[in-house]
Amino acid sequence: MKQSLFENHHQAEWQAFAAQLDTLERGKADGQAAKGFPADYRRLCQQLALAQARGYSSHLIEQLQQLALRGHQQFYRHRSPLAAQLIGFILVGFPRVVRAEWRCVSVASLLFFGSLLTMGMLVYLFPDLVYSLIDPEQVEKMEQMYDPEARRIGRFSERDSGDDWMMFGFYIMNNIGIAFQTFASGLLFGIGSLFFLLFNGMMIGAVAGHLTQIGYSETFWSFVIGHGAFELTAIALAGGAGFKIGWALLAPGRLPRSEALRLAAGRAVRLIGGSTVFLLLAAFIEAYWSSMTLASPTVKYSVGAMLWLLVLAYLLLAGRGSHAPD
Repeated sequence: MKQSLFENHHQAEWQAFAAQLDTLERGKADGQAAKGFPADYRRLCQQLALAQARGYSSHLIEQLQQLALRGHQQFYRHRSPLAAQLIGFILVGFPRVVRAEWRCVSVASLLFFGSLLTMGMLVYLFPDLVYSLIDPEQVEKMEQMYDPEARRIGRFSERDSGDDWMMFGFYIMNNIGIAFQTFASGLLFGIGSLFFLLFNGMMIGAVAGHLTQIGYSETFWSFVIGHGAFELTAIALAGGAGFKIGWALLAPGRLPRSEALRLAAGRAVRLIGGSTVFLLLAAFIEAYWSSMTLASPTVKYSVGAMLWLLVLAYLLLAGRGSHAPD
């Protein structure tokens, strides 16, 4: 059967199934609709298998896969406490969606970390270049923050350890603000996410290159290596979420832009949700560990290296079990 005939024959069923899913997801389905759902779901899975076996277009297969995924979630869903759902998302759901969206995440990571490393090297080789991005007053403040003689590293002013909780709150607001800015600006067809990834990467790189060049490398790198594993990764993931919704608007395929955006937003929101968890961890580490001077740089480098390995292992391996819940 040709694809066009296959689509014409089943299009009404798919639309009805999508409408049924919308009703179920809102929790407003009546008993009769819920009773017929299993048969409709099995029929859709059979149609998806046929489309794959016959080599129909990737667009059609992806559309059916999205319906099948939503159907699977409704068919096997169970009412669990919020805490259990959150734990399941952190342990399984988030790393799975990161791997599923590896294209957007890879592009965002390349742009962010690439601009960071490039600008860091340029500023290290050409020190005056830092002033093209950061004004002299801010550069001076950065030097004060990472002065090896400072009692608390990474602070604009000397504070007692009792004020760490205030810095914790500040880091949360600042970091989550940057992540949501990078994510939400993806609605500008991805251009906003592109801008903020490059801008933040270049700014961080400029600071890193300058502080390394003036001899503050030990205080700076030992400070950032711990929380950077979560914070920098979260910014890249937020950019990937922005690209996801931006691409849905830029290239919706055969779907209306509103429908393409709705489908993309499901995974994009999960990406930004997991990024928020990462940023909370980063803020805690930055406030209570990174600024400490009691731990030697060697200890901080060791802990930081372990945290980077932990983040990479988590994103690459977590949730791969065949019986892991969705």
